[in-house]
Amino acid sequence: MKCPYCSYEESKVVDSRPSDDGERIRRRRECMRCSKRFTTYEAVELIPVIVVKRDSSRESFDKNKLLSGLLRACEKRPVPLETMEGIANSIEGQLQTSAQREVTSQHIGELAMNALRGVDEVAYVRFASVYRQFKDINTFMDELNKLLSERSGANN
Repeated sequence: MKCPYCSYEESKVVDSRPSDDGERIRRRRECMRCSKRFTTYEAVELIPVIVVKRDSSRESFDKNKLLSGLLRACEKRPVPLETMEGIANSIEGQLQTSAQREVTSQHIGELAMNALRGVDEVAYVRFASVYRQFKDINTFMDELNKLLSERSGANN
């Protein structure tokens, strides 16, 4: 690790502890030449997950895009931001731990819909209308009827 003051490449670790978010390690280092101290952060390098979109184009998974979609679906609904962030983090974790390096955007949409179904039914239907590309009122009603039959089946 190069010293930010003198660019010397040797330093010693003086202190090491988890960062506030627990996702990284914070290290205090001391330069072996100029004796000045500086801080570095060490994090796990994640293998990128590639999303295959409907048009067959590919892009890296972006948790912020997923969270943006969840925010739109939950707009003006009583769903806390922490819940939406938890859903996005959970989906990201599932994708990282799976053996697949490429996933379809539809698969990610299904994971999000399954999570939203248990949180807020209106947000679920909003999200489903985008991911399932409802073409008309009939496909929308079909989805609502499925939701209603699931609910009545759970009440019996």
